[in-house]
Amino acid sequence: MAELIPTPPAQGLTPVSLPDVVLDAAPLIPIWSIAPYQGQADRVGALLETHLGLGFPAAGMTFSNGTVSIAWSGYEQAFLMGAAPDASLSAHAALTDQSDAWARLVLSGPLARTVLARLVPLDLSPAAFPVGAAARSMLGHMNMLITQPEAGVFTLMIYRSMTATAVHELSQVMAMVSARAAL
Repeated sequence: MAELIPTPPAQGLTPVSLPDVVLDAAPLIPIWSIAPYQGQADRVGALLETHLGLGFPAAGMTFSNGTVSIAWSGYEQAFLMGAAPDASLSAHAALTDQSDAWARLVLSGPLARTVLARLVPLDLSPAAFPVGAAARSMLGHMNMLITQPEAGVFTLMIYRSMTATAVHELSQVMAMVSARAAL
């Protein structure tokens, strides 16, 4: 029987490092979609708090507890990242393992916002998109979930099948922005 070896989506594509901006792959981690059943959001939040020390995030928010985080990912849905949900949640929410479906890229550095401004149709200024924020948007023509776990660091979650395209688009813009900043 063949042995399957997990391969990171951005293997061989990252890191891309330029002055003042770096694109790298985030480590492979479990990613679970949690969608509370009707009327069960409060119960799901309480169970998440009990088992992981994290509540269910409101729209546009992310909570983190060390290596585990939960990010709003759409209407009445969140992505739990870094741990599997407790089995007791299945009575109150639809749980779906999304680990193989997503690639996570990290864009950081002083020019990260400038790079994203050319590809993302959102206001990512610190006032509009503070640390702990989450949003569904587009990266060029690709769907994504963007979070800001710390100041000047953005995690971009894109469909795994679009990883090479996302890295290409980001690296092209990184090169342009970096060259302009060097003038």
